[in-house]
Amino acid sequence: MMIAGIAAVCVVLAVLAFFVPRLSRHPERGTQRTLGAGSRAGGKAPGALGRIFSKPFRSSSKAVGRSGSAGRRARGRLPF
Repeated sequence: MMIAGIAAVCVVLAVLAFFVPRLSRHPERGTQRTLGAGSRAGGKAPGALGRIFSKPFRSSSKAVGRSGSAGRRARGRLPF
């Protein structure tokens, strides 16, 4: 369920970044902030469990950042 939610957020951010690049930064940062809080909470588990619990949040945060930047980059390549 979490994978589908992150995928949906990435698609929405990519579309938003393509059509309204400046206004896409705030939702992107908010999503990354939320995922960062989950990563920090998961990292509080002892030992290797902390790394295992925080990894999905870190990789999701990276995916959100990449989808937003890809939408802005695609918008910048348009000829008009």
